[in-house]
Amino acid sequence: MNSLISADNAWALWSILIGIAALSIYLEQTYSWASKITGAIIGLVIAMLLANFNVIPTAAPTYDVVWGYVVPLAIPLLLFNANIKKIWKESGRIMVIFMIGAAGTLLGVFLAYFLLKDSIPDLYKMAAMMTGSYIGGGVNFAAMAESFGAGEEWISALTVADNLLMALYFFVLLAIPSVNFFLKKFKHPHIDAVNAAVDTSEGETLAKQYWGRKEISLRDIAFGVALSFIIVWVSTEISSVLAAVIPTGNFAYDLLNGLLGNKYLLITTFTMLLATYAPKFMSGIHGAQEIGTFLIYIFLVVIGVPASIPVIISQAPLLLVFTAIIVAVNMIVSLVFGKIFKFDLEEILLASNANIGGPTTAAAMAIAKGWNKLIGPIILAGVWGYIIGNYLGIFMGNLLQYM
Repeated sequence: MNSLISADNAWALWSILIGIAALSIYLEQTYSWASKITGAIIGLVIAMLLANFNVIPTAAPTYDVVWGYVVPLAIPLLLFNANIKKIWKESGRIMVIFMIGAAGTLLGVFLAYFLLKDSIPDLYKMAAMMTGSYIGGGVNFAAMAESFGAGEEWISALTVADNLLMALYFFVLLAIPSVNFFLKKFKHPHIDAVNAAVDTSEGETLAKQYWGRKEISLRDIAFGVALSFIIVWVSTEISSVLAAVIPTGNFAYDLLNGLLGNKYLLITTFTMLLATYAPKFMSGIHGAQEIGTFLIYIFLVVIGVPASIPVIISQAPLLLVFTAIIVAVNMIVSLVFGKIFKFDLEEILLASNANIGGPTTAAAMAIAKGWNKLIGPIILAGVWGYIIGNYLGIFMGNLLQYM
């Protein structure tokens, strides 16, 4: 069904995406109920409603621009203060809980496969795709689809199911830090730090105080945006060259190619090196975090757009069940073992987010919640998921094919 606004109407779609992001921020900083829900969830839900009522299309070149340009530009802006010396200890903890979540994904794939293998043809192909996606990300999903020769109709239906479920799961993850049950059961030092940094006694929401006015100059904006563009450009060029020249064919070469040929890892690395060895210069650029956060809000809006509920109902309801089982097991394993090994609630939620959605959605959640010390570590963990996702996806697909 055609939408009210066509997919090629770029100006209209950009206006809507940015308008929703601005409205979400306004509501979050103005009303206490919106502050508890968070602007991230508000923007995501508004986008889902507009897409499902056919006001905006579920796919458009504009959305691709957000994924391809807005997200990469936001990452360096948000890491200007990411001194690697300070986050090194924390990144190790994040990596451990991330791998625990990855094990949860594998367990979930096993369970979902054996429950539904008689109802969905060639389910092992979808199992491989979702193993790669729910440990790595979209790039692993595409790689597994090509490797196992999944049909286009199933790929399309599974993509829609994945998008809808990821949007709903992101909603749940953002809501959990406000639920007393989880706050009582887990340590949450980052939530406490954000709460301690603001005083809501004056009637202002936490979000409004946290994002209060700061001194900023034209030079700050110019340097922040220019440096972000340069970092993304250099990282993209270098990653393309390295991906082309580093051979593949065995585990060591494939791993090296995947690491050095990934632009997100290079963007993160270059920015953190600058923040570590030129801390005064980088921290002296004011407004970078605000600009980067606004870009991430636009990205959060786009996450909700492809979640077309009618397509799920008409084409692949069982695939929604299949993906839901995997996500549920990942979450349960992450929470249970996170509790056993005394991980912070924030680390557990971000690691699970990085499993299911990748480093960009995990970073977006950390930003939306104000857990700034965890942004760098969770991006590194999520990028590691890109590397191992293909290996584990191929392993799982071949294993289940003969079971």
